[in-house]
Amino acid sequence: MGKVELGGIVKEINLQLVPDAKENDYVLVHVGVAISVVDEEEAKSSLEFLKQMNELDELYNSPEEEPFDKLRMTKDERVKQGDAIILKMMS
Repeated sequence: MGKVELGGIVKEINLQLVPDAKENDYVLVHVGVAISVVDEEEAKSSLEFLKQMNELDELYNSPEEEPFDKLRMTKDERVKQGDAIILKMMS
């Protein structure tokens, strides 16, 4: 098991399929399982694709999203903050 972080949200994931993954590697995760190690360029590309497909809403609106809930942010505010984090990660 391991932890991944995206935009301040930390999730526990299964690393069995990527035994060579090490701290600070970028990994592609599907349903809680890291399925491959990717380079930074691929990670940025994947994030941009997910953003364009509006597939990050689930991440930012999940019940585990305690930090945002404590701030009582609206959905639009969370999405805007998520977009800013992704853009920062990509720059």
